[in-house]
Amino acid sequence: MSKKSTEDFSSLIKDITDNKDFDRLNKELHHGITRYDHSMRVARWTYKFCDKFNIKSINETTRAALLHDFFLNEDLADENGAQRLKDHPSKALENSLKYYELNNLQQDIIKSHMFPCSPTVPKYKESWLVSGIDKVVGAYEMLRYKASLYIGIYLLFLFEVIRLPR
Repeated sequence: MSKKSTEDFSSLIKDITDNKDFDRLNKELHHGITRYDHSMRVARWTYKFCDKFNIKSINETTRAALLHDFFLNEDLADENGAQRLKDHPSKALENSLKYYELNNLQQDIIKSHMFPCSPTVPKYKESWLVSGIDKVVGAYEMLRYKASLYIGIYLLFLFEVIRLPR
């Protein structure tokens, strides 16, 4: 991003990143990194894509992309992994609405970003865009961070527990 774009992006999301409850996502693991870092990556890529292709709703779309995973693990503590996949968009929307006025487009982006894992089908092209970016970013993070973590743990197991010769 250019310096101007970086400044515009930062000022666009400043009220969200300054929110103490949103900042708690810095302590939530997600795809091998924090949920905060994941959300920022999705928002940055959304902003870049909208800017490059002159999508008029760039501000609303970027802000919704940042809020798409605004939930804490404790919010869904009683649910298994599959149920969390399905339910977390509703919780993220509920948490977002506590602090921000969101239009129909933004609500749809947050609520439908997990389609087809969750039942809400995206209604807008921007919703499809954020959903797609989230999936690409998530796959990258899983391969880059989580897979590395698992491979490292596996190697530690092999070398330390089994005592393979080095």
